[in-house]
Amino acid sequence: MSFPPVSEQLALIRRGVEKIVPEEELAPKLEQSRKSGTPLRVKYGIDPTGIDVHLGHTVPLRKMRQFQELGHQAVIIIGNYTALVGDPSGRDQTRARLTQEQVEANAKDYLEQVGKVVNLSTAEVVRNGDWFSTMNFADILDLCGKVTVAQLLTRDDFSKRYKAEQPIFLHECLYPVMQAWDSVKIRADIELGGTEQLYSFMLARDLQKDVDQPPQLSIMSPILVGTDGERRMGKSLGNYIGISESAYDMMLKFMQVPDSCMAMYYELLTEIPIEEIQSILGGHPKEAKLTLGKNVIGQYHGDEAAQQAAERWEREVSGGGPRAEIPTAAISAGDLQDGGLPAARLLVTAGLCQTTSEARRAIQQGGAYIGEDKQKLNDPNQIINVTSGIQLQVGKKRVCRLELSD
Repeated sequence: MSFPPVSEQLALIRRGVEKIVPEEELAPKLEQSRKSGTPLRVKYGIDPTGIDVHLGHTVPLRKMRQFQELGHQAVIIIGNYTALVGDPSGRDQTRARLTQEQVEANAKDYLEQVGKVVNLSTAEVVRNGDWFSTMNFADILDLCGKVTVAQLLTRDDFSKRYKAEQPIFLHECLYPVMQAWDSVKIRADIELGGTEQLYSFMLARDLQKDVDQPPQLSIMSPILVGTDGERRMGKSLGNYIGISESAYDMMLKFMQVPDSCMAMYYELLTEIPIEEIQSILGGHPKEAKLTLGKNVIGQYHGDEAAQQAAERWEREVSGGGPRAEIPTAAISAGDLQDGGLPAARLLVTAGLCQTTSEARRAIQQGGAYIGEDKQKLNDPNQIINVTSGIQLQVGKKRVCRLELSD
């Protein structure tokens, strides 16, 4: 099998990458692969703990697709057994554990969405339960005997919790060991992921050396900032763009992305050359966001749908025309206090503001409205009686209709 020259591969692989560890091994691995005609085995693990893939998840997935296009072998690990433990990375408390039934249901939806980014027809898709479910207690003891407690406590999340005297449960300590053992079982040459996974990536190298396998190297992507421009993109933070959302809903969110995030979004989410990106960003911010939105939306919904979403945004939001539909925001009856909520808290609960402070500012500056006649909210502490159908709006672009749920 023929591969592109190593210099060409390196240029593509290094784009949008925060760290390669150890970087000096990458070129020789690529060169050896090219000389032997043997594709590198590129690993990416997914724990199916949820079912909404957003653009933050696509950053390493897009890198995997690039490796596929260069001729290498994508190996996707569905962590149906690591998901039973729960990834402690970046957590200051223990994750809730899922049942096997929940994990399997999530895995099916995950793969359907991942298939929008990675070419699943040529990828290897395996479940780590294939090997962990066959291990007996002696096998587990043998694996755990390869890792010291001192090593585990060097993990940033464990170290912080230990110093804060917060509990670290024994099953959580198994997670990085299991993730590292996955690399041994599939003979990984390269593992993709975020910088918070560095400990597990390096542990995998140690375990591979222990069984006389060539050690993998790690390619770590930066954390994509969410639409609030501050925190990492995440569903729980309400600052995400999901790849399964409608084209128009995606466009609405793209147009709210702060200007300061545009360079990162262009580099990590598109194939547009860097020189061209600089030219686009040198123009009007609105046009730059429309171009970005159309490019990314086109990857998941097609170019025609992306163009229609842009035209609709221009017509209904930028042009001030009537909206064809207003998104709904579910409000749980259990969150209400005597059937209502303070205005500032309601804006946050409805997803129109990221924080209570932001909501208070919007109200105090006269930029928050209630009802289809757009009555101004004047007091952040005003109790709003919540019923289904109420329309809320912040500024010109953020609007929703409340839907009360049990």
